Amino acid sequence: MKLVAGNSNRPLAEAISQYLKVPLARATVRRFADMEIFVEIGENVRGEDVFVLQSTSYPTNDHLMELLIIADALRRASARRITAVIPYFGYARQDRKPSARTPISAKLVANLITHSGVDRVLTLDLHAGQIQGFFDIPTDNLFAAPVMVRDVKDRMNHTDKVVVSPDVGGVVRARALAKRIDAPLAIVDKRRERPGESEVMNIIGDVAGRSCILVDDIVDSGGTLCNAAEALLNQGAKDVYAYITHAVLSGGAVSRIANSKLKELVVTDSIQPTEAVKVAGNIRVITIAPLMGEAIARTSTESSVSSLFD
Repeated sequence: MKLVAGNSNRPLAEAISQYLKVPLARATVRRFADMEIFVEIGENVRGEDVFVLQSTSYPTNDHLMELLIIADALRRASARRITAVIPYFGYARQDRKPSARTPISAKLVANLITHSGVDRVLTLDLHAGQIQGFFDIPTDNLFAAPVMVRDVKDRMNHTDKVVVSPDVGGVVRARALAKRIDAPLAIVDKRRERPGESEVMNIIGDVAGRSCILVDDIVDSGGTLCNAAEALLNQGAKDVYAYITHAVLSGGAVSRIANSKLKELVVTDSIQPTEAVKVAGNIRVITIAPLMGEAIARTSTESSVSSLFD
């Protein structure tokens, strides 16, 4: 097995490397003066099972191109199998045509990755499960739920909890977490007037006097979370926590969350945390390195990956 890391999330790649006790392969990923990306693999990978560790997070296009060029370099170096390990899959929110004459960018990106020479994809909490079908190669979509469940049980074991989906589309994800921690489910019914803005309408379920746990896959502007937290508290909730897999946190999101009524936002390191995230008082980062590392080990040995979540 060989591990090759791009520049998107070096700390996570190093943590996965430590978990697997496999050093990161020597590789140069740099830019020319005109910002063209240059890749050189610094050791023999002929006949090897190679895993490329790269989230396609901000700057999305740069990190995507790094992934494609690394895969091409490995293919031309005669690697036996190339697995793209993409903890955060960018463009996943463009998985359908919301209106006339718009692209399905998630499918385009899947095609690019496939044709670059990647043989298999390993990702985490895809925005929509059907994106697995956009790839014409085997794709494993992991879930951060076991990591979150462990954290909830360690920190909130003696409180009266309720799991809350911030919108109707996230009910399946929220229900799965609620089942694991044996808690009831509530739903925030909201109406989105325009992209990046949301208006909470009402709460479906009983949240009065309970600690609410909002669950979602992506937090971007933070508007939905902050509005949902305020609505839950207005309905009598004791306090509001949020467990989100991918911390995109664009624009002024960190400041918005820091000044919100959320008691704590817990995110994973699928996207490398910024300094603003690290110093925010109510944002905490938990690692997915053991989960990703175990999935990589099982993929390499042709063992079951799905049994990780049984």
